[in-house]
Amino acid sequence: MRRIPLSRRSHITGFQPLVTGTAEHESALERDFVARTSLLDPAASIISQPVTLRYPDGGTMRRYTPDFLVRGGHHTARLIEVKYRADLRQNWIRYQPAFAAARSWAREQSAVFRVVTERHIRDTVLENAKRLLPLRHAPYDTEVGSILLATIGAQNQPTFRSVLAELPPGGRVGLSVLWRLIARGFVYVDLRAPITQETPLSLP
Repeated sequence: MRRIPLSRRSHITGFQPLVTGTAEHESALERDFVARTSLLDPAASIISQPVTLRYPDGGTMRRYTPDFLVRGGHHTARLIEVKYRADLRQNWIRYQPAFAAARSWAREQSAVFRVVTERHIRDTVLENAKRLLPLRHAPYDTEVGSILLATIGAQNQPTFRSVLAELPPGGRVGLSVLWRLIARGFVYVDLRAPITQETPLSLP
């Protein structure tokens, strides 16, 4: 794998801890892609700059390194290039030979190649990721957690509001524990929609 160079905007270059290891990123958009992917599929491995491809471009051999290889979880392996839409529009023709080489390599690996932009990444899932991922490994009161899980399992159509209503008065602890249970995947919500007091809850 190619080492990620120091960025001139060094506050953008960084690392994100995952359940499966650590993912490196070079831009804010790459950082957001990793966060979004990690929230939707915690079991996926996200490998930064996994391969450098050589491909012909006219009479010249060039090199291209895609941003990520995402494996495991619920999807086919995906070779990912993260680009801003403005960059794609400006350089689409120049990028085509590299993207063709990436598609060919992905097919050989039983994977698919995808180019993703801020339109795919910066959505409601990402907003939920910003709130939930910091809580994924935060400690919580397991006794309150057991009560919440039992309440969700017993109710016909549980929501944030209906579940918390069954806790003793002053249920702020219950609310914080519920957020942690969602972050850990012990309670399921639709991560593609805003999470509100009326959000339906279910057990995996």
